[in-house]
Amino acid sequence: MLTDFEKIAVVRAAMPAEGLFADKEWMISPEPFAIDARLLEELEKLGHRLNLFNRACNLLYHMSVQGKQPRWVAEYLDLGKPPELVEYSRQRKFRDEISHVIRPDIILTEPGPDGRPAFTIAELDTVPGGIGLTAWLNQTYASFGTHDILGGADGMIEGFRSILPGGDIVISEESATYHPEMQWLAKQGRRDEGLLAHPPTSTIPLRHLGGRNGEALRVMDAASYVPDGRAVYRFFELFDLPNIPSSGALMQAALAGDVTVTPPIKPYLEEKMWFALFWMRPLREFWRRELGEKHWLRLQQFIPYTWIVDPTPIPQHAVIPELEIHSWDELARFSQKQRDLIMKVSGFSELGWGSRGVSLGADMPQQEWKAAVERAQERFRTEPRILQRFHKGRLVQQRYLNPATGEIETMHGRVRLCPYYFIIDNKAELRGALATVCPADKKLLHGMKDAILVPGAVV
Repeated sequence: MLTDFEKIAVVRAAMPAEGLFADKEWMISPEPFAIDARLLEELEKLGHRLNLFNRACNLLYHMSVQGKQPRWVAEYLDLGKPPELVEYSRQRKFRDEISHVIRPDIILTEPGPDGRPAFTIAELDTVPGGIGLTAWLNQTYASFGTHDILGGADGMIEGFRSILPGGDIVISEESATYHPEMQWLAKQGRRDEGLLAHPPTSTIPLRHLGGRNGEALRVMDAASYVPDGRAVYRFFELFDLPNIPSSGALMQAALAGDVTVTPPIKPYLEEKMWFALFWMRPLREFWRRELGEKHWLRLQQFIPYTWIVDPTPIPQHAVIPELEIHSWDELARFSQKQRDLIMKVSGFSELGWGSRGVSLGADMPQQEWKAAVERAQERFRTEPRILQRFHKGRLVQQRYLNPATGEIETMHGRVRLCPYYFIIDNKAELRGALATVCPADKKLLHGMKDAILVPGAVV
């Protein structure tokens, strides 16, 4: 059995020469993040519930456009988007398409009185990074032979190949940070380059490892990409379309049926404001019907209460629910104790991803918070923002190699857990989970050089 230091050495030796993230480092642990049986059960059920949720979101938007649900739903979701892109996303050809990958960003919180695992979904990412990184972590930590890695050594690779059995991963300059991990992922199983990284016992059928007619997956630069009939995995944000010269040709090829694109080019599905729509009373019966009573009630425990910061005046006898205020100007005057709230750009903006455009009320001086609230109202029509309740993560312990001391130490931190679900035969399959353990004093949990990045393992 390997010692902790030998495991650290294995992780370092397995790192591809080109790395897995551009300009990103993390702390290395000799062991994966422990996921107990009860949390695993919740995560497996969550995939099905989020698949239902995504399908219901897609349906609600189209029903709103048709006038079968309130028209303000689509009006909210189309804010700030070019009319031609809105029109394209409504094409009948793409009507039922949703993303084939679901990655919720989960913050583990203190268990409830019944002892059931508790967590909050900070947001739901349908164009997620970390797929290649998590696949590599799963494979590397599985090689120790001492842990039951969630998804197994090849689960992430199999999951990705199932949604893109052959084709191109098209990456924009905006998303270039993730190029190395997708390059690594695409190389897995390329026999012609001698890069078959799997042992002979690998369960991945060779027919899934190639592209069209046995071709391997390719990682392509979005700026120069020319559609050639291969399926496309879109690894770029839709606000970035004007900076991608080939985007028009790709969209027309998809419309003509010459290529398939996943995630689909539907900007309304990538808005964070869906969590606010989930809580709106006029839509309650829609969600109850489409999700089913049981799943609807369970998701209420995981989706944080969320508001759209809409500056439209409300009647004098009304208040903004849960906040009990009559206008957002009152929110701007909240004391620090009242500001356990987080404000985010909803989407379709360079500030709408990668922990950008985020304001945590409790950590901001009064004047900065006031300016953030005013900015949210001023930019509502072009760059809408949401407000969420902030839930602090529970403390966890994870061992790691401290590079300053050269010793294995224990970090008392908080974890963001990112399970990856691939939609295979219309079912959400959990194929891996990336755990990012951050020092306890960090409020916003994301990849950073002080964080530990490890795969999840079942204990």
